[in-house]
Amino acid sequence: MRLLSYTAEGERLVAAASKVSLSRKPLKDLLAMDEGEVELWIRETFRRMHFSPWEHSVYTFAVEGLSRVASHQLVRHRVASYTQLSHRYSEGYLRAMALEACRLAGLPCPASPREDPGGRRRAYELYSRALGEALGLGDGELIRVAWLGFVLPPGPGHRLVDYAYEYLRAASRYYRLLASGARREDARYILPQALRTRIVVTMNARELIQVFLPLRMCTRSQWELRLIAWLLWRQLARVHPRLFRWAGPSCVLRENTLRAEPASLQDYLEGRQRFTQPRCPELVENKAIPACLRAAASPAWQDGEEYE
Repeated sequence: MRLLSYTAEGERLVAAASKVSLSRKPLKDLLAMDEGEVELWIRETFRRMHFSPWEHSVYTFAVEGLSRVASHQLVRHRVASYTQLSHRYSEGYLRAMALEACRLAGLPCPASPREDPGGRRRAYELYSRALGEALGLGDGELIRVAWLGFVLPPGPGHRLVDYAYEYLRAASRYYRLLASGARREDARYILPQALRTRIVVTMNARELIQVFLPLRMCTRSQWELRLIAWLLWRQLARVHPRLFRWAGPSCVLRENTLRAEPASLQDYLEGRQRFTQPRCPELVENKAIPACLRAAASPAWQDGEEYE
């Protein structure tokens, strides 16, 4: 997960926009406010939940290697712009997996089907054969090869090798269909939703702090989206700490709307501030909220090696 670009003067722009409707000063004077005034206006708009000025600060980030399960949930956030890898025209993740299977099987597979002297169909047949032979690999190798093209769900109770086996079998059948002359757009119907993809997303600060982060940093969120949200929050808090210091899951956002002064996510995580709400928006009772928040922020969801 990488933050590609953002409104460099986003914090100052939010503060200046907050004053536009109240001040007679020209815009150049509003933009020239000192740092203390920037801090004041950001805090005041947050406390009042007056987030329309926050829409002027915009962020573009890219997520590489997430599953189509996760990307389908991500695009449900409507106040955003998206550009996603097309599996009708590109199969980079699948081909990387197929080529690794070819290497392990010792088959002379071309790096691209266009490069095979026997034509695309012969190349696809080699990919299919190699993936089929990979089904006989040991558990560790089977999982490693499958991970190149698909996301394997973590957590207790999962036998990753079972997922890996099914992924490779489906990919082998996919290439067999292509070898028989099927169109890529039709052959992909056989692929699991765990297939990796990549996506570029643009959101403004209001959508991030009021909708995306509260919903997706929560333990109730699907694990990939939760991981992406926490990684994104880290980067947002680095570039615009005054805008995102009070961001967090829905329990944190609600708590900060109840307080005379908002508190940082870190204050709640480390127990310096307590929750006063009787239950969070996800109906977790007050006494259980701190543990739920710590679970959402646990290192298991924040290491993010596959999304860096």
